[in-house]
Amino acid sequence: MLARLSIAALILLTPPGRAAGQSVADHVDMGVVAISAHDLRTGLAHLDAALALDSADYDANWRAAFALLDQGELIPDSVKSPERDSLFARAEVLARRALAADSTRPEGHFAVAATVGRASLGMGKKERIRRAKIIRAEALRTIEIDPTYDGAYHVLGRWNAEIMRLSGLSRFFAKSFLGAGIFSQASWEEAIRNLQKAVELDPTRIYHRLELARVYADRKRYQEARDQLGRIVSLPDRELLDPLYRERAAALAKRIGDKT
Repeated sequence: MLARLSIAALILLTPPGRAAGQSVADHVDMGVVAISAHDLRTGLAHLDAALALDSADYDANWRAAFALLDQGELIPDSVKSPERDSLFARAEVLARRALAADSTRPEGHFAVAATVGRASLGMGKKERIRRAKIIRAEALRTIEIDPTYDGAYHVLGRWNAEIMRLSGLSRFFAKSFLGAGIFSQASWEEAIRNLQKAVELDPTRIYHRLELARVYADRKRYQEARDQLGRIVSLPDRELLDPLYRERAAALAKRIGDKT
């Protein structure tokens, strides 16, 4: 149902008068406050109100893109969901709009890398391979603008890991027949290095440690994986999806058990 509604429709669900008489910056600020309080619906409503006033506003576009990603992530991957696919597609549109509005700032580039990556998961192999180039390029551009942008290192780490998780035949097919020679640059070492950097830059973010633990587990570095998962237990929930990431961390800890 949500996918059939524009974010504009969501504004109608907010308390009467809440959106009236506010500027673009006001709505963006209120959206940030609501999302920080994990009230995603109200946050999206304010961001859409900002976009209704100025559809090209940089901050409203990239922030709304990430809010829609969070909304989609709440729908389990275990089921096919046109609603989730629609949310991710819309997030990508907004991210690209932010980048078009201002290509000199890091958030737009990162939003494109993140939304293209997430939207690609529901696409065919050839399209996913084509879009892999965009994900890497935009993450690298984010770091070029801001070397301390932890999320971009996370995206690069996952980019390397996801490629290395493909079968050798799939990687050969991509490089030989689809012209994706960029896949040759992927490695487990780069996956670990980038995720370690993300953790270093923001050590209290659960998602960074979860993905680093997953890669350590892939490489049979089980104690290092357990160390990361153990740190997650003591971290506070900062973001809307942290309870979900905590569940995944617990499941991974159970799966690797006492493996050595």
